[in-house]
Amino acid sequence: MAKNYYDITLALAGICQSALLVRQLAHKGVCDDDALDVSLRSVLDLNPSTTLKVYGDRPVNLKPGLEAMTGMLNASREGVAADITRYTLSLMVLERKLHANKNALDELAKRIGQLERQLSHFELMSETLISAMASIYVDVISPLGPRIQVTGTPAMLQNLQVQAKVRATLLAGIRSAVLWQQVGGGRLQLMFGRNRLFKQARQILAQC
Repeated sequence: MAKNYYDITLALAGICQSALLVRQLAHKGVCDDDALDVSLRSVLDLNPSTTLKVYGDRPVNLKPGLEAMTGMLNASREGVAADITRYTLSLMVLERKLHANKNALDELAKRIGQLERQLSHFELMSETLISAMASIYVDVISPLGPRIQVTGTPAMLQNLQVQAKVRATLLAGIRSAVLWQQVGGGRLQLMFGRNRLFKQARQILAQC
């Protein structure tokens, strides 16, 4: 069956957006709040009618991720692109571990259901919700291993609020990695379909 490269590209951009935000947080302690809102909100939509709906139904919501993705596909081996590649591949490995673990999947679904209830009392970007998402990552995803080694500025990495945001953002990255598999994405595309993914990302960026 022919692959839907539009949906596959959106999901990969979602992973890359999380990877980019993790890098920003780890180095500066702050990140693009609009992009973070899109990424964190994606965690809550487990039954979307379309792939784009996961990201607020607007391609522009994934612009940072699409730009990060094109940098990654250009095969730069240093700086931002190298970190994004490392985080993206690590998230894909963790997603496969999650997929193979029914208990972890059940627990994840239960905990995300609890998040939705909390959302009626707290803002998505509140410390309470971000801490709750971080806890889900620590309790459900992290034990699946291997752990993602986040690198950055030591002072930022030691800040508890930054740590919580990084973990919540990694959870969002797992959400996009799950979606990537659901729409037909896989490691083979990253090896043999890079040009097609790059062109599709450029086409979507042109609409932003």
